[in-house]
Amino acid sequence: MPYVDGFVMPIPKKNLEVYRRMARDAGKIWRKHGALEYWECAADDLNVKMGLPFPKGIKAKPGETILFSWILYKSRAHRDRVNARVMKDPKMAEMPKEMPFDVKRMLYGGFKPLVQL
Repeated sequence: MPYVDGFVMPIPKKNLEVYRRMARDAGKIWRKHGALEYWECAADDLNVKMGLPFPKGIKAKPGETILFSWILYKSRAHRDRVNARVMKDPKMAEMPKEMPFDVKRMLYGGFKPLVQL
């Protein structure tokens, strides 16, 4: 069964280009080690009338936008193997030590699909 790691995080708009470069490099590493897909998406339409809008739910500050990201794997076991290899990849040491967003405010988790069409 496919498996997804999902992320939602606020990021200062001024840091989007730095994040884009970092995410492109990270995505290449995850794909090299077997991730099926790697997506990083910046908020576009957040003025929604139903539910709780992302900025309100994550308590975005003025000047921040929201990132919604996911990585697709063959299974949870596959995710665990890929992530173990990623963490040992020498390219990971080249990644910035300081993140362009507040890591403490990042939401993250692993998900089993309920519906896949």
